[in-house]
Amino acid sequence: MDSFYSPEELKALGLKEYGEDVRISRKCSIYGAGNISLGSHVRIDDFCLLSGKISLGSHVHIAAGAMLFGGSAGISFGDYSTISSRGAVYALSDDYSGRHMTNPTVPEEYTAVEEAPVEIGAHCIIGTGSTLLPGVTLGEGCSLGAMSLVNRSLPPWGIYAGIPARFIRERSRELLELCREFEANK
Repeated sequence: MDSFYSPEELKALGLKEYGEDVRISRKCSIYGAGNISLGSHVRIDDFCLLSGKISLGSHVHIAAGAMLFGGSAGISFGDYSTISSRGAVYALSDDYSGRHMTNPTVPEEYTAVEEAPVEIGAHCIIGTGSTLLPGVTLGEGCSLGAMSLVNRSLPPWGIYAGIPARFIRERSRELLELCREFEANK
């Protein structure tokens, strides 16, 4: 026996929709399963947290300890994308200015939660320990180095790293040919 839900257990989670060959660890915490859509060949490892509106394409991997906070704005991952261990994506955040109170134990009328969708394009890779903030888009093929902070949208096919993430160099598009070959041989 492995640590992934069986097909029967997966169905009982109440996900909005999911494709074929979806593997979710039994040690993953899921809140609001009815707002989560998964493509085919998706793997979500141990100790992940998924909350709110989330849409994952096909061939997406969410590595151990990654956290996705979709809120009502939502997070979307394009096909063949991945987030490494301990990465975090936030589609919502408290107001840190001091004009409002913070945290979920305080009634909403005293807080000001910002929500904005986060879009992660196809073929993106998010390095370990990286954080994406509300409203950002990673263009297709972005590669994000370990421990990076994304607080603005990043153009496609770049390698980025740092706090905040900055452009390092262009990323090779050779993987698109590999993808076409892979798709043709399925």
